[in-house]
Amino acid sequence: EKAVNLKKDLAEMQEWMTQAEEEYLEKDFEYKSPEELENAVEEMKRAKEDVLQKEVRVKILKDNIKMLATKVPSSGQDLATELNVVLENYQLLCNRIRGKCHTLEEVWSCWIELLQYLDLETAWLNNLEERVQMTENLPDKLDVVNDALESLESVLRHPADNRTQIRELGQTLIDGGILDDIISEKLEAFNARYEELSHLAVSRQITLEQQLQTMRETDHMLQVLQESLGDLDRQLTSYLTDRIDAFQMPQEAQ
Repeated sequence: EKAVNLKKDLAEMQEWMTQAEEEYLEKDFEYKSPEELENAVEEMKRAKEDVLQKEVRVKILKDNIKMLATKVPSSGQDLATELNVVLENYQLLCNRIRGKCHTLEEVWSCWIELLQYLDLETAWLNNLEERVQMTENLPDKLDVVNDALESLESVLRHPADNRTQIRELGQTLIDGGILDDIISEKLEAFNARYEELSHLAVSRQITLEQQLQTMRETDHMLQVLQESLGDLDRQLTSYLTDRIDAFQMPQEAQ
């Protein structure tokens, strides 16, 4: 009777493992939304816990069969053979579920990381857009234009590392068929806005540089002219002071 019960326990254990394999490993998951992916991660965590909890039952079966083998060698030998098959299948199931759970957790982490990088770059784009808008309708003052140019250039000196991460993380998930529609939409919107704002900012930068160069040249010309007029004024004043007749002056002074 002891052998019969143990044989029944082994069969039940094998049946449970078959069901667990069908439910957790052979089911074709499609992760088209973050909610579906998150639910799948939680389900695989529960599956891993469930499978590992069976380790106690497997150990009890093993100990009971060993004990029976010492008392009834003939029955114990047959059960030991069945036990080895169950132990092998159980270990395989544990490894596969651990592996799938780890993979899904990595995928979820990848998705969260992608969102974080998108948030960072979106904040930068918002800042860039604000700086570009600040360069509109500037007063015609050299210091104001110069400050606006430096402010814009400081934002444009933004490393491309985050965008590289966004591209690589997004492509990894899309290649795996995970959240591909949502990610493609997010990346398309982000890239379009990035291209538009970047081109606008660079164009505005060039305009400000040209405006600044023109203002500096004009300022320099006015300064030279002012100095020249100052010299001429001092020279004419000296002529008047010395009561020199106009016809005695050089032609340009006349």
